[in-house]
Amino acid sequence: MELKEFLEKKTHTLGSFGFEPLWYPDCAFDFQKYVIEKSVKKGRMALFADTGLGKTIMQLSYAYNVVLHTNKNVLILTPLAVAFQFIDEANKIGIDDIEYSKDGKFTKKIVLCNYERLHYFNSNDFVCVICDESSILKNFDGKIKNQINSFIRKIPYRLLSTATPAPNDYIEFGTSSEALGYLPYMDMLQRFFRNNENNIRPQEIGCKWYLKPHAKIDFFGWLLQWSMFIKMPSDLGFSDERYVLPELIENIHEVQNKSNWIINGQTRLFNSVAKTMSEVRQEQQGSVKERCEKAVQLSSETCVYWCNFNDEGDLLDELDKDAIQLKGGMSIDKKEDILVNFAKGNIPRIITKPKITGFGLNWQHCNHTIYFPTWSYEQYYQSIRRFWRFGQKENVTVDLVISDGQKRVIDTLLYKKQKTEDFNTIIRKSISKTLEIKKENSINIIKPNFL
Repeated sequence: MELKEFLEKKTHTLGSFGFEPLWYPDCAFDFQKYVIEKSVKKGRMALFADTGLGKTIMQLSYAYNVVLHTNKNVLILTPLAVAFQFIDEANKIGIDDIEYSKDGKFTKKIVLCNYERLHYFNSNDFVCVICDESSILKNFDGKIKNQINSFIRKIPYRLLSTATPAPNDYIEFGTSSEALGYLPYMDMLQRFFRNNENNIRPQEIGCKWYLKPHAKIDFFGWLLQWSMFIKMPSDLGFSDERYVLPELIENIHEVQNKSNWIINGQTRLFNSVAKTMSEVRQEQQGSVKERCEKAVQLSSETCVYWCNFNDEGDLLDELDKDAIQLKGGMSIDKKEDILVNFAKGNIPRIITKPKITGFGLNWQHCNHTIYFPTWSYEQYYQSIRRFWRFGQKENVTVDLVISDGQKRVIDTLLYKKQKTEDFNTIIRKSISKTLEIKKENSINIIKPNFL
């Protein structure tokens, strides 16, 4: 092999790595068939489609096409308790060569497992990996992100799927690009971004990254070469008729924090609106009793309590005897059992946290939720979309319970919501253009004499 050829094999370039689709489910909508076709032809792609647009069907169709084309195994990674929904959807569209594995053993071509169980599997057994709710990759130095990247690095076919690929900043797209084998995270930063420290160390404290003004067109063009962004079918030129959702009713309920803040060992005489993380934490700790009592007052026959701390969950569990609490210390099997039974209507109310069950689950049987908000817009958006999605027949009510000092938390959520909507507008207006991404080596390489 020539040295130039060797170096070219090490570059990260855009291109197509797939094949012509061999199969479509009969029940797929027109825009879903379009997405299936494009993703199968691309081979390695990110599907950034909003909740309720049928990502499960599209992922299963992608997987089945790979099986038909290669006669080899496909691994689908899912959040907790979501694998059962994939099995149900597969049965509906006529795919029976599929199973859920909890220990790394399997006999079917399409294998489902939770992210928490990935360590049981060998990457050499699979020709394709699909990551459902792939926003789990967004953390640059996250443990799970590094584990997944190591697993899929040599996998020929890859599909990422999530409604919230970069909820906090554009730079989070870099981890998805790297996972697919395109431009690595650090190379993306160098090419499209700058920061106030004039360096390329993303872990630098206080380092704020921003998109270079002259690189905006190229950046969005580059994104659209390896991903699809879909908020509604009309983004692809199809009808939105089936996707007109019922009303979303968001109510904000304030309770009084009767406890004075203790900051750096000093007790405050008067509380004010919390501005810093430590002040917000004081507000949360000081108002647990009041917020939980209000939440139980607001509860209905079927609903979900979303909390953030164990003391909140424990008090809700004590106040609402019919609610079942999911705890972090529970076994995966116990958590799955609770979630499956809630989805079937066997449990009227559950107490959980967004970081445990806020992704991937379909709870259209429930149209009421009570939420303790934090700074995270992604967690809030994903949590309410468990209910407010395609298939929901009733108006969805979200009761947000805060203390009187947490008003800035709501302001932050509104700001992040507007930022997300602005990005979606930009993406819809962006025109994909060919943008070749290639590492150029400007140094003359001198071969040793023995070559």
